[in-house]
Amino acid sequence: MVKSTEDPRLIRLTEVALTLPETTRQIYGSHAQFLVRKKTFAYFLNNHHDDGIVAVTCKVLPGDNKALAEAQPGRFYLPAYIASRGWIALRLDMGKVDWEEVRELLLGSYALVAPKRLAEQVREAMPPPHIRPKNGRM
Repeated sequence: MVKSTEDPRLIRLTEVALTLPETTRQIYGSHAQFLVRKKTFAYFLNNHHDDGIVAVTCKVLPGDNKALAEAQPGRFYLPAYIASRGWIALRLDMGKVDWEEVRELLLGSYALVAPKRLAEQVREAMPPPHIRPKNGRM
């Protein structure tokens, strides 16, 4: 059960993430970790290391994290410690959040991390990779 005192962005992120098969959430203070079985596919970070940023971090295909951070540095950044392993962070504190974009990042990350059978279920629900919005967002 999601507590009503939580950050509304975390509540929404949790609602989206928990629609994925066998997903769980763990809370650590103002942060959250989203797992499929015992593998992490997303983090919610709120003022991590006192940076003042609220973001969701997800795993992406090799090289996509650097490309996104370079193309849209006001929205995406390379998160400390995990960027070198293919993770990207999307800021949720820069105005109106595009929840469809967040959902796509979560789906993609889940598909990369989840066991094969579960990943296939999610991949079948994803649009083909060549179908992307004109603004270049994933």
